[in-house]
Amino acid sequence: MKKVFQVILLIVIVGLIYFVYESIMQPIRFQEQFDKRKTAVVDRLKLIRDAQVAYKANHQEYTGSFDTLINFVKTENFKLVKMEGTLTDSMLAAGVTEKEALKLGIIKRDTIVVSVVDSLFKNLSPDSLRYVPFTDKAQFEMEKASLTTSSGLVVPVFEARVTNKVYLKGLDNQERINLDDEANKLGRYPGLKVGSIEEANNNAGNWE
Repeated sequence: MKKVFQVILLIVIVGLIYFVYESIMQPIRFQEQFDKRKTAVVDRLKLIRDAQVAYKANHQEYTGSFDTLINFVKTENFKLVKMEGTLTDSMLAAGVTEKEALKLGIIKRDTIVVSVVDSLFKNLSPDSLRYVPFTDKAQFEMEKASLTTSSGLVVPVFEARVTNKVYLKGLDNQERINLDDEANKLGRYPGLKVGSIEEANNNAGNWE
């Protein structure tokens, strides 16, 4: 009977040790995977932003369609201004402007045409732009809109986003719920997004 009690006690002790260990390691493991996934998703959202900015430069508006954006990346070019030469501190102190420096030939500007895909997508297929990393091809949500400022200026805007629930799928659910609760209490989007269709925020990401 004593041996049986000792065995049961040993099992209980081992179980408690495992429980304590898991309670410590679980949030650590979640944080590691969270950081890894967040970095990948942010990088993808930055690419979407770069593609949208290039699209707007050519079409004077953003697009709410990934099909349109991806086709643009694959087939279109955009202009880049290449500048050679710089104004020295002494020139700036003397009041020499960039316009004057251009006339004097101190600095030069050349406009070059480059393909969007070669400029922005050297390490990623454009077709992957719509997909959220670390998911089974879940797609980002994306919208465009036009906002009118207080001065009456109409500003085109876009927003691309993904919820925590989507890009953190498969990780500890309670930890993810805690992130959502914290975001909701602070009035923030419970996930990652770039741009905004509610305010003109210069295409900022909510991680910035």
